[in-house]
Amino acid sequence: MEFTKMQGLGNDFVIINDLEENISDYSALAKKVCHRNFGIGADGLMVVLPSQKADFRMRIINSDGSEPEMCGNGIRCFAKFVYDQGLTKKNKLEIETLAGIIKPELIIENNQVILIKVDMGEPVLQSELIPTAVKDQKMIKAHPLQVQDKEFLVTCVSMGNPHCLIFAAEPDLLAEKYGPDLEKHPFFPRKTNVEFIEVLNKHEVKMRVWERGAGITLACGTGACATTVACVLNDKTERSITVHLLGGDLQIEWSEADNHLYMTGPAVTVFTGTWL
Repeated sequence: MEFTKMQGLGNDFVIINDLEENISDYSALAKKVCHRNFGIGADGLMVVLPSQKADFRMRIINSDGSEPEMCGNGIRCFAKFVYDQGLTKKNKLEIETLAGIIKPELIIENNQVILIKVDMGEPVLQSELIPTAVKDQKMIKAHPLQVQDKEFLVTCVSMGNPHCLIFAAEPDLLAEKYGPDLEKHPFFPRKTNVEFIEVLNKHEVKMRVWERGAGITLACGTGACATTVACVLNDKTERSITVHLLGGDLQIEWSEADNHLYMTGPAVTVFTGTWL
């Protein structure tokens, strides 16, 4: 089986073209190939599939075998992969995901993809659609949540997948200590991604993420988008900000014109190989 290893700000993926391969069990394969000691090593497995309503369909399987709805860093890698592999000549794509149709735009210079700008769609704030255990709330902001010895004030957003966002100093330490319990908190019936945010100024934040099904990762694109929404809702920043992640920076804009989030960042091919 041929594969390509790619990364977006250190959030890394094994990508398989299943237009050509014939994989029977994505979950089992993800656990094997993503293992960092006995496999290729990655945060997730991504699969290119045909779509009846978009250019391609993307499935992503976390390293633990679970399947999230979407992945912001992953879809940038996916878009670069299908372009570099000659599967498309388009620089504006429509990708079918479990979170709906996502639209990445390839920014190309000298025939090379240098950045990808992705229309991530509108944020979901309705409580039961995120989902949370709370019903019929248009927004969950500064909601108290008890974990271990600490009460956090959380803002909840879905970017096709659920996010629990917390403003705090020392986000690195907090993500490591409280991320696992927050991910599985009963307040989140489908578990959640967890972001700790340190606001640096009106245009910059530092964010650390505990990803549902993957743990600490170097970056999270949907998390950076959800972070921007939480910052605006809590009057912390402007609508266009730089999100500083362990793996690098993402530029995020929450457009007033159409209520969509736009994420701009890189995607890099690391190596290719054959899985035996």
